[in-house]
Amino acid sequence: MNINNFAVLASIVIVMLMGPVFIPYLGKLKFGQMIREEGPKSHYQKQGTPTMGGIMFIVAILISSVIAGLLSTKYNFVLISLVLFAIIGFADDYIKVVLKRNLGLRAYQKFAMQTLFALVIAYLTYDIGRNIIIPFTNTTIDLGIWYFPFTFIFLTAITNSVNLTDGLDGLSTGLSIIYAIFYFALAYMTSEIDLMNISLIFIFALLGFLYFNKYPAKVFMGDTGSLAIGGFLGGLALVTKTPLFVLIVGGVFVIETLSVILQVASFKTTGKRIFKMSPLHHHFELSGWSEKKIVRVFWLVGLLLTIAGIMIY
Repeated sequence: MNINNFAVLASIVIVMLMGPVFIPYLGKLKFGQMIREEGPKSHYQKQGTPTMGGIMFIVAILISSVIAGLLSTKYNFVLISLVLFAIIGFADDYIKVVLKRNLGLRAYQKFAMQTLFALVIAYLTYDIGRNIIIPFTNTTIDLGIWYFPFTFIFLTAITNSVNLTDGLDGLSTGLSIIYAIFYFALAYMTSEIDLMNISLIFIFALLGFLYFNKYPAKVFMGDTGSLAIGGFLGGLALVTKTPLFVLIVGGVFVIETLSVILQVASFKTTGKRIFKMSPLHHHFELSGWSEKKIVRVFWLVGLLLTIAGIMIY
C-alpha cells in the first residue's frame, strides 16, 4: 500500500516544532486555562496553563492532508468538519480566555452554530454517508432524508463527548488516538489508502501533541481542540458509514457523557447525586485515584473497545 510517509511524518514534526514556540506565545498572551471553582481542588494548580493548544494539531493535520492530496478525495469533508467545529471551539475559548467570560458561548449560540455546521456536513456527505452500517450485521440502512437530523444529533453528541472527556492531562488526546486506530484497521482491511493516510496523519499529529499534553500538561487543547477532534472523528465516521460503531469504539466518550446526563437527571429529580462528581473521571479522582492512573485505565478500556469494534466490523 502506498502510504504517504512524508505527509504522515510532517504531521508530528509540525506539532513538535510548533510546541516550543507556540506554547510560550500562548502564555505571553495570557491564554491560560480557567479552573472551575467547583472542580477537584487538585486542579487548582493547573490554573493559568496555556490553552487553545489544539491549534497546533489542527494546523498539522490540515497541512499534512494537503501534502497527501486528501483535498481531492471524499476525506476533504472530514477536514471541513474539523475546521467548522474548531471554529465553535475557538469562539468559546476566546470568550472564556480573552474576554474572561467563564461560561464562553451562550447555550443558544453554541446550539445554533452546531445545528448550522452539522447540516452543512450532512448536505456534503449525503450521497456518501446516508447508507450506514449496522454493527453485528452485514447490512446497511438508507436513512434517506432522516440523515439530516441523524447527522445533527450524531455530530453534536460526539463533539460534546470529546469535550466533556477533556478534563485530565492527556486523557482525551490518548483516547482519540486509540479511537483512530479503528479507522487505520478499516483502511488496512479494505485496502483504502486515503483512509489509511488520513488516519495516520491524525494519529501522528495527536502523538506530537500528547508529548506536550501528557501529565503534567504544558498545554491544554481547549475547546478549539476538543471540538475539532469531535468534528474530525464524526466526519470520518460519516464518510465511512460507521457512525453506529462510535457506541462501541468510542465507548469511553459515551460513558463519560452518560455520567453527566445521569448525574443531572438524578439531582433534578431526587436531589441526590449518583457520582461524587461528573464527568466520570472526576468521580474516580475524588475517590482517591491519581490522575495518571485514571488516564491509563481509561486508555486501556478504550483500547479494548477499539479491538472489539475492529473484530465486530
